[in-house]
Amino acid sequence: MVPERFRNIGLVARAEAQAGDASLRPLVDLLQHHGCHVILEESLAPGLEDLKLQAGSRTQLGESCDLVIVVGGDGRLLGAARTFARHDVPMLGINRGRLGFLTDIRPSEIDTRIGQVLGGDYHIEERFLLDMEVRRGRTAIGEGSALNDVVLLSGESVHMIEFDLFIDGDFVYGQRSDGLIVATPTGSTAYALSGGGPIMHPKLDAMVLVPLNPHTLTSRPLVVEGNSEVKIRLTSPELKPLVSCDGQEGVRLQYHDEIRVSKKPHRLKLLHPPGHNFYEACRSKLSWSSSPGEN
Repeated sequence: MVPERFRNIGLVARAEAQAGDASLRPLVDLLQHHGCHVILEESLAPGLEDLKLQAGSRTQLGESCDLVIVVGGDGRLLGAARTFARHDVPMLGINRGRLGFLTDIRPSEIDTRIGQVLGGDYHIEERFLLDMEVRRGRTAIGEGSALNDVVLLSGESVHMIEFDLFIDGDFVYGQRSDGLIVATPTGSTAYALSGGGPIMHPKLDAMVLVPLNPHTLTSRPLVVEGNSEVKIRLTSPELKPLVSCDGQEGVRLQYHDEIRVSKKPHRLKLLHPPGHNFYEACRSKLSWSSSPGEN
């Protein structure tokens, strides 16, 4: 298959970040040099008025662009992914954050790596997202989507939460803990990793459920099939915990509320320049041994 060439390219970044602006201007010059039509996320336009570029909302970028470049950290890409996945627009990340598991181009590599991508030298991998819904009786009171994880937390309280867990309608267990993380393979290197969960290869069609400080030592991370429906029923009458998607503002819960988590029908297309390797990313981001036989 001949790689797709990109002509209409959207740019997403944190408008108030001076470091992002330092990357954006040379990036715009490079894209225009390659004959690309550049469209800015509308929040960037006030600081780049002199470039006289078209600007629009993320929805407009999703409808108009055949590639979106995100300048920032993984958090910036997470937010953009929740919008652009439903538009089937591939995304490419330039890392201005810390780890950069998803935004894998360093600012010093922009000329080389972006040039390779625009020349058709790249590969695309697909990552699935999660849909989350909170139900109170028969009424849906909240919803969200996540590329990394859906997290149930005790919120402002330091008390343990009590909840029942069901997978595809089957009762799994009742648990007392500080909460539960439901993570995708993408999210397995984020909060779930800090909670003691396994690192999952991005190609796996699976979810991992990681208890947070469970009261029983036998409660361990559980890996389930990616098309499973996860249902969490709150059984703590005196507490009002929180459920959040990718660390966004969450939904406050009440006794007997249900959280339902399942795979989103739309998938993220994440674009990488040549040479990208998941294991190399783990070595560099997680400080693993850098070469065979090295102590």
